[in-house]
Amino acid sequence: MKTMKLVDLAKTIRSKNAGTDRITFDIIFRDPENYEKVKKSGILNKTFIANLYGIPESRIVDFVEFDPGYAIKFTIDRLRPSGSFGEGDVFGCQQYPPLLDIEIPME
Repeated sequence: MKTMKLVDLAKTIRSKNAGTDRITFDIIFRDPENYEKVKKSGILNKTFIANLYGIPESRIVDFVEFDPGYAIKFTIDRLRPSGSFGEGDVFGCQQYPPLLDIEIPME
């Protein structure tokens, strides 16, 4: 079966702060076709994301497929508040790279 990387299907893949205790991730598509392909593949879900990031599923506080914006969004709880001692990404903007190489099956 042919696959494509998520980075080749999405317009934007990013992470950013969602308050001091959370990081939110956005996967935004240009068109409904690519959005629907990824959504219907079922690859992106809470369990997959938890495994990808090596975190318990309970840290994923939101997972939304937002049809009007052709976007998939999820939010995770941080282990430490943004900017606290030992926290390595104050702005939460360096957490998205594991999403780039996800292989999405194409029908």
